[in-house]
Amino acid sequence: MPEFTAITPTALADLIAARAADLPGHAVVAIDGADAADPVPLARAVAERLRTGGRPAAVVSLHDYVRPASLRLEYDPTDEFTYRTAWFDYAALRREVLVALREQDRWLPALWDERADRSARARHRGAAPDTVLLVAGPMLLGRDLDFDLTVALRMSEGALRRRTPPADQFTVAAVLAHQADPDILVAWDHPDRPAVRA
Repeated sequence: MPEFTAITPTALADLIAARAADLPGHAVVAIDGADAADPVPLARAVAERLRTGGRPAAVVSLHDYVRPASLRLEYDPTDEFTYRTAWFDYAALRREVLVALREQDRWLPALWDERADRSARARHRGAAPDTVLLVAGPMLLGRDLDFDLTVALRMSEGALRRRTPPADQFTVAAVLAHQADPDILVAWDHPDRPAVRA
């Protein structure tokens, strides 16, 4: 069993920022967490610390890389397998964020507007030297995405079910089935009182 150490949310953001700041050149950090874990605010807190320390940083939400509703909902809008395999466009994330940053010094902040179900019409952004992008969202790990640092906000099934709206309960099984070992593992059942294995 991994040993966890209690940590404050502020200290956790500091820890991730310190690890990210040590990465050379352009870097991409995964903050993997179910929607119930709300990983985007943590990613933003880390990005803010990096920018304060002089390192360019920005956040990409995986929900800005969903596939069109016609594909997400083609078979069953509440199927956990579809959610795990067809909901998000991980291939586009690889192409437009990871590869584009490292090979073209640019990146696309959003691909698809989930609410309007149309192209996000975002433009590529140029990347300053040593830019760190933090990608936040569910089921990022274990997909052959070449992240430089990985963080997982891990929640128990009970916590996931308590914090997931009734209409989205089908996602819990998918999140639990798709877990991989990160560089920094965070026990996140109580986000105000996390614990970390790093």
